[in-house]
Amino acid sequence: MSGQTIDIGKANHHDRDRQCSGGCRVAARNLRSKEIKVASFSWRKAALVAVVVPMMALSACSSTGGKPADSGNAAGGGQAASTPRIKIALITHAAAGDTFWDIVRKGAEEAAAKDNVELLYTSDPEGGRQAQLIQQAVDQKVDGIAVTLAKPDALKDALKKATAAGIPVVSLNAGEDVSKQLGAFTHFGSNEKLAGQAVGEKLASLNYKHPICIIQEQGHVGLEARCAGVKAKVAGTEILYVNGKDMTEVSSTITAKLQATKDADAVIGLGAPITLTALKSIADSGSSAKAASFDMNAELAQKIVDGAILFTVDQQPWLQGYESVDALWQSKRGGFELGGGQPVLTGPTIVDKESAANVLKFAQQGVR
Repeated sequence: MSGQTIDIGKANHHDRDRQCSGGCRVAARNLRSKEIKVASFSWRKAALVAVVVPMMALSACSSTGGKPADSGNAAGGGQAASTPRIKIALITHAAAGDTFWDIVRKGAEEAAAKDNVELLYTSDPEGGRQAQLIQQAVDQKVDGIAVTLAKPDALKDALKKATAAGIPVVSLNAGEDVSKQLGAFTHFGSNEKLAGQAVGEKLASLNYKHPICIIQEQGHVGLEARCAGVKAKVAGTEILYVNGKDMTEVSSTITAKLQATKDADAVIGLGAPITLTALKSIADSGSSAKAASFDMNAELAQKIVDGAILFTVDQQPWLQGYESVDALWQSKRGGFELGGGQPVLTGPTIVDKESAANVLKFAQQGVR
């Protein structure tokens, strides 16, 4: 029987809307040599990166994917595992609008199809409601929970109930620092502070002095860490908070900031929709600032190819979704715990004009 994806709960009503936010066995050997790997990790961070093993030997800060729920064979073909069918809940902090979450979900669906998993996908950006979704999954007696930890304090009690019920938990995308203490046996994602530092180092190497780092969800631990990482490498970094649920307001806020900050030379969006909106704000304000980004979709990759955006740092969200589901299946299959108690890094990887053309074809397939 093939994998199946089901949307549950009214809290997921934003799932068809889409507009903003955002943000293992990494297929490292599949990454082309032209993608610029982030250097200057400490020994410990290098050890974490070493955990990111080639995938094929094993078979694989925010918003909601906007496509309708899929049912049937989510991966579009192939034979599912012969193991007993299990039920896994994927619960994210996705809010209305970001293509980023389509990519996470696509990876999860492909793993579910391969592993004979019924995938229950729900999301809500509000921490209390996300906790309710976790409780619903516990009540449904799911076989595993994959959860994002953007607002961990709101989720700790619900996750405690999940682990007390014997349900294995993995975290993904956000919350690496608190993943273990909240009961997850591993975390799949990019170290957000390192990703921010990578962006800062890249901007510094290009002689940018006064970037504006845009946070679209105040209190999101991953987004805050990204901008903190940039500021650690470029002291002149300013942080600008916007309401990521209203892209018209995002545009006007960025435009006003650029008009008031004549020495701003770069604008950093923490998700593809924010960065693409910032491009319009740069033009509207008459600023000479350039745009850089975190995360990616096909449109943003094309903008890098065209030279309209300097670069992005990619955390490879497809892998986050795929690996989270697959790791829970492995846990059920043999009690396996991927990662050796450490986070499994899916990034950061910088994609600039030199490497974007290669990445673009995968972005157009919905996996980058």
